[in-house]
Amino acid sequence: MQHAIIRGEVCFRAGDGVTMPIPPGPVDIEVADDSVTIGWTAGDDALSTAITRDEYDRYVKEGHIKLS
Repeated sequence: MQHAIIRGEVCFRAGDGVTMPIPPGPVDIEVADDSVTIGWTAGDDALSTAITRDEYDRYVKEGHIKLS
């Protein structure tokens, strides 16, 4: 597991619904071959989502996800 900081707009699709932003701040990241799981806290809630590896690579390249 890696630690990172969300520093820009990073979004995920909630089920079949609307695209939602991951709030700026610290996150945990777990990288697999074809997807990346991102975990964060909002108040007392622990939340997580998976995005494609291509999306993750783009967010890192654009500086929206800063690895620490």
